[in-house]
Amino acid sequence: MRDLDTATEITRKSKTNFMMSFAMLPEHKRDAIHTVYAFCRCTDDIVDDEGDAETKSTRLQRWTDELEKGLRNESAHPLLNRLSVIADRFHIPAVHFFDLIRGMRMDLEKTRYATFDELYEYCYNVASTVGLMCSEIFGYTHQETRQYAIDLGIALQLTNIVRDVKADAAIGRIYIPKEDFDRFGYSYDELLGHRYNERFVDLMRFQTQRARSYYGRARASLAHEDHAAFFAARIMDRIYFRILDKIEKKEFALFDERISISGFSKFRIAVAEYFSRTPVQYATLS
Repeated sequence: MRDLDTATEITRKSKTNFMMSFAMLPEHKRDAIHTVYAFCRCTDDIVDDEGDAETKSTRLQRWTDELEKGLRNESAHPLLNRLSVIADRFHIPAVHFFDLIRGMRMDLEKTRYATFDELYEYCYNVASTVGLMCSEIFGYTHQETRQYAIDLGIALQLTNIVRDVKADAAIGRIYIPKEDFDRFGYSYDELLGHRYNERFVDLMRFQTQRARSYYGRARASLAHEDHAAFFAARIMDRIYFRILDKIEKKEFALFDERISISGFSKFRIAVAEYFSRTPVQYATLS
């Protein structure tokens, strides 16, 4: 189907870390995940493409209207009609799609966060919702496994925020809560000026510790019976956790480079998780 081909192409071109985990899914689930990811990517692109906030807001509202039509199989966008088919087949609640759009809209309306509670709402909308969509496709037997998806989404987004702190600040977005800046005596001006000092290191270490706590919560929520079905999510868990480790080992030299891990390392993680039959305990990765 042409719309499915389009979804797969969007996923491939994005060069996302998720691609490594998607490739190992059964075909029907892989196709469904590609459709969901393509929807998320297209929504994100509306916000990240060039243009003023008002224009982007208008486009995002049109996209929301088209999503509503798509859920009735009436959209002018084949991808959204395809998304409706996937949602029905895997019983994905539509609220997750609209929550994702709400999170993307936050990027148009908000460039600073006062507290972690505010940031949590953003992380839930842009990341946990994706995990919840994917959970329905993976399939699960225990309701607590949904909490794994929520907490892992928070952990992954917090990792992104740490890794991309320089790039985000360059486009005017500072996700680290103001209360954390105040706690460690580091300022917005110092961040924008790429001032690397002990206060910056303490601030970023605090962010990584918070992210680690959410990885730990997530792993504690993944029921043993659902371990195998969630291997794709576990691959993402391990890849991003490894990135967090590398950031710490490089002593938060985040102004010098965008820290990542090699494709070979990702492949090794993917293979290890695919064949793993024992849930990974948080303590073994600390």
